[in-house]
Amino acid sequence: MAKPRTTPRKPIPTFRSEDEERAFWATADTSEYFAYPQATRVAFPNLKPSTATISLRLPQGLLDELKVLANQRDVPYQSLLKVYLAERIAAERRASA
Repeated sequence: MAKPRTTPRKPIPTFRSEDEERAFWATADTSEYFAYPQATRVAFPNLKPSTATISLRLPQGLLDELKVLANQRDVPYQSLLKVYLAERIAAERRASA
């Protein structure tokens, strides 16, 4: 079992730019600056995941069926497609674990 740290934490330096801060944290041992056992989990509910635009070729019949299902659920078909993809990927990950 790890022994509790008795020395004080180092103060976090002031940075002139994000690049300077990024370079510092790329090499610094964060345990010297933060007490992880006392850390609290934070939520950022308003952050939106980054997305990428792709071009996807689907058979017209498949696209029509997707649009019908989306219309029945009163959601955009692209949103429904994302839900279906996410569900299938999660199922594949569970199956391979």
